[in-house]
Amino acid sequence: MLPVDLLVQEHKIIERMVPPIKKELSRMKETKDVNPNFIDATVDFIRTYADHCHHGKEEGVLFRELAKKRLSQERATTMRELIEEHVYGRKTTRSLECAKERFVSGNPEALKDVRKFLGDLAEFYPKHIEKEDKKFFYPAMEYFTLQEQETMLHEFYDFDRKLIHEKYTKTIAEMEKTALGKR
Repeated sequence: MLPVDLLVQEHKIIERMVPPIKKELSRMKETKDVNPNFIDATVDFIRTYADHCHHGKEEGVLFRELAKKRLSQERATTMRELIEEHVYGRKTTRSLECAKERFVSGNPEALKDVRKFLGDLAEFYPKHIEKEDKKFFYPAMEYFTLQEQETMLHEFYDFDRKLIHEKYTKTIAEMEKTALGKR
């Protein structure tokens, strides 16, 4: 397996979230209500899997290593665009979470924002993934030797092994702070 193959596999998992989001958007349009559990699960999936795990590999490993290479103008421009798109995804996810909080706090006007940001994410991810898969990842591998690609793949695996410990160490620290008043 090459590093690009792992990233493409992760894309397939991320793409699976789009149909449930579209179904939830339809339900919200009919019922004029927000399912906070669905929004929380969506936000958690995007933050943990799509952003921290997947984009973390892209930005923290692949893009870092590409920055050491003499990229063509086209590849360098595309890499900057992808990083900006990651920032957009983070911002939109934060906005979705805030809109959901406003809705559950009794602001029915926030329904419109929840639907907007959820819809934005459902549109964003397929386009973003297509750009990475078709225009960037495979051509970017040409900058690396097979040994360099193998080294990146091992770094991806190390990244994944540490992720669950990082997530749940942070989760328990938040629980302790909330429940036990620790600072």
